[in-house]
Amino acid sequence: MQIPFPGRILLCLIQALLFLLLLKSRPMRRSFVRRAVSFLLLGSWAVAIAASAMAQESAPRKPASRIEVGIPYRNETDVPEYAKERCLLDLSVPEGVKGFPTVVWFHGGGLTGGERSIPAELTGQGLAIAAAGYRLAPKAKSPEYVEDAAAAVAWTFRNIERYGGSPDRIYVAGHSAGAYLTLLLGLDKKWLATHDIDANRIAGLVPYSSQTITHFTVRKERSIGELQPVIDDMAPLFHVRKDAPPILLITGDRELELRGRYEENAYLWRMMKEVGHTGTVLYELDGFNHGEMARPAHPLLLKFIKAPKTKPAS
Repeated sequence: MQIPFPGRILLCLIQALLFLLLLKSRPMRRSFVRRAVSFLLLGSWAVAIAASAMAQESAPRKPASRIEVGIPYRNETDVPEYAKERCLLDLSVPEGVKGFPTVVWFHGGGLTGGERSIPAELTGQGLAIAAAGYRLAPKAKSPEYVEDAAAAVAWTFRNIERYGGSPDRIYVAGHSAGAYLTLLLGLDKKWLATHDIDANRIAGLVPYSSQTITHFTVRKERSIGELQPVIDDMAPLFHVRKDAPPILLITGDRELELRGRYEENAYLWRMMKEVGHTGTVLYELDGFNHGEMARPAHPLLLKFIKAPKTKPAS
């Protein structure tokens, strides 16, 4: 049996005291002392285990969550078969909590790969996570994956209240391609407007290592070269505005990231500041590459959700 740290400290102290007692005893009494020490050692083990159990009982426990898997978020009568296959979300909901925040999470994969998954680091934090899939290129073409992402966010606005969540505390986040979808939905209001939802209702946008120019997969569909940057209506940068939701931009180390990824985010941060948006923050995670940066970014997302926010100026 492995005794946790508090119990091990107590046990070591008791053993040290008993050892000193044995050294100071007379030779003729040592057999008696040895027997006494044996009984006391057994007792000290019991005390140490009990102390450890009490420490574990008093430690704060993460809220329990329940998970629903494979919820379809597009229910139109004319949904294509491929959309029926991909347009599903997994929902993790905290139990015994009301009015909780929700993160709509989009996976990465260059808009050509990846599967929906709930980040383990975000569970047990008193919030819901709606991990949404979406159609992928080349089966899907721009802007179908953006339309799917908008439908997933719209589903969350319309349904999270019946799970106990607050529709006023919905955040949108994702990594890489999922981050690109996050920014595009939050900055270009037309995508959610098709579902009669104002993008400004989003409580916050948290893109992890997003492209802020037009995504390379969208450019490839248009036969535009990989090194030819484009900023058009499919670029989050094209839609900078003063009244957008609060934005937490996170990238990996600029020397380890994908080409230009930090610089794109830095440019978006600057331009949001230039148009008067006061709620855009940029973090660079030193020492982490594109694939590694998601895990250390999760605590920043959780802190962002808990922090008080001011409504952006209109």
